[in-house]
Amino acid sequence: MGNSKSGSLSKDILEELQLNTKFTAEELRAWYQSFQKECPSGRITQQQFQSIYAKFFPDSDPKAYAEHVFRSFDANGDGTLDFKEYVIALHMTTAGKPSQKLEWAFSLYDVDGNGAISKNEVLDIVMAIFKMISPEDVKHLPDDENTPEKRAEKIWSFFGKKDDDKLTEEEFIERTLANTEILRLIQFEPQKVKERLNEKEKNA
Repeated sequence: MGNSKSGSLSKDILEELQLNTKFTAEELRAWYQSFQKECPSGRITQQQFQSIYAKFFPDSDPKAYAEHVFRSFDANGDGTLDFKEYVIALHMTTAGKPSQKLEWAFSLYDVDGNGAISKNEVLDIVMAIFKMISPEDVKHLPDDENTPEKRAEKIWSFFGKKDDDKLTEEEFIERTLANTEILRLIQFEPQKVKERLNEKEKNA
């Protein structure tokens, strides 16, 4: 972004982010000032993103998940995000609309970026999500989804795929929209994490 190194957030970017996220102008301006302090170059690296993401989830280990989130938003693969990309990443992973989240979720699960999802890629993401769930919360999960392997198997079976099959974006979105159980299983944040985020917002 041409405005990345300027001292204040441009009106165009501010209006675009207000339109496409739930964040207020005051929040966005405050975040921009903080972003500029932490990332004087106007761009954030994967390591910096992981550090900031960890502040949202102090009681868990979001490093692997944050790495996948970063990769899914680093469209040009240069290893950095500008402020706009950074805010949209946070919005999509915490408060985006269901349709937006599914488009993004596909790119999250498509780990190698080849346009299709494999069973192993599902397991990769589910393993990252499990690192964000406390052992106590895991105890309350159903027996057929209380490990990453079991949950990945359950997700894959809902899609009706064989172990070596691939899942296209169209199939992923269509079947997930038609089956709330799949949506629950692939959810991008554990429910307890969502509740913690909501508490943070109420207390802000």
